[in-house]
Amino acid sequence: MEYLIVIAALAAVALIVGGITLLRPRRTRPRPPVERPTERTGGATAVDEAGAPVVEEAPPTEVPAPRPTIEIEKPPPGAGRLVRLRARLARSQNTFGKTLLGLLSRDTLDDDAWEEIEDTLITADMGAAVARQVTDDLRTRVQVLGTRSPEEVRALLKEELVKQIGPDFDRSLRTEGHGDRPAVLMVVGVNGTGKTTTCGKLGRVLVGDGNTVVLGAADTFRAAAADQLETWGTRVGAQVVRRDEGADPASVAFDAVKQGIESKVNVVIIDTAGRLHTKTGLMDELGKVKRVVEKQAAVDEVLLVLDATTGQNGMQQARVFAEVVNITGVVLTKLDGTAKGGIVVQVQRELGVPVKLVGLGEGPDDLAPFEPEAFVDAILGD
Repeated sequence: MEYLIVIAALAAVALIVGGITLLRPRRTRPRPPVERPTERTGGATAVDEAGAPVVEEAPPTEVPAPRPTIEIEKPPPGAGRLVRLRARLARSQNTFGKTLLGLLSRDTLDDDAWEEIEDTLITADMGAAVARQVTDDLRTRVQVLGTRSPEEVRALLKEELVKQIGPDFDRSLRTEGHGDRPAVLMVVGVNGTGKTTTCGKLGRVLVGDGNTVVLGAADTFRAAAADQLETWGTRVGAQVVRRDEGADPASVAFDAVKQGIESKVNVVIIDTAGRLHTKTGLMDELGKVKRVVEKQAAVDEVLLVLDATTGQNGMQQARVFAEVVNITGVVLTKLDGTAKGGIVVQVQRELGVPVKLVGLGEGPDDLAPFEPEAFVDAILGD
């Protein structure tokens, strides 16, 4: 009986404790405060009439202006350019022609007159040996013919000068590809002769003739060379392969030819460095460029760029390059300046290769294929 009383008492106590627990209010964790936009930025919050924060709209994103499209130029074809530039050539060379015609038209041609004719040819940078030969040939022909009307004198002189310039030289540029390989033209010469500009102008000539072109900026030692070449290429739609300043020239040339093959272009023109520091260094550098290029395609032309105004100094440079690389043609620049027309004859005699192109001004289309008869006509005038 006593056990039943104890159990009943314990049950009553449990019921009382449980009830108290149920009646006690439950504790709740406080909610985190609502983060307002200004609490992130630290600025004042704008609110509307109801007290709600006003969300500011983000400013519209500015769309960059489109780059201006570069209009691709269509250069004139190379054929006939020298005739079109004849007046410019005549202005610089006319004194030479007029002097010769005046001397040959004298009533009496004695020894002094013939010596003066020879001197005139020498001062025109024709070289002493060539000047003597031209004078002797003219003297013989004048004596045989007897009469010397102005027309006859001009015809004789033109015939003799054209003969000395060499009408039988093959002056065509080898720009025909080889199967799936483009033609490759290497352009060499001392810095300052207009070498990089010539590469750009040559690209224009070839584009004007209907070719597609890649320009390789392998003159990596001159900071402005690649920029110059890129400007020329952009104007006519030619691709330009360039690398950072100081990069290996041979690797740039290799990449240019590779790009030409992949793009299936007709011609790749490679501009090379023009540092004439030592013959050995020049030989190593140009030789490496040529060897690396020939792993992918044949080098069809090695064009030497000469400043026609430098005279004998230019000839010394030409000899060095001729000993280093197998030159196939010469580009004479600045022939419209103080240059003498006889340099054409002297260069060809010294190097045994033809003058293929001449530069006659600063304009983009002032590089012209060399034509002996048109050249002599410009020198002698009408």
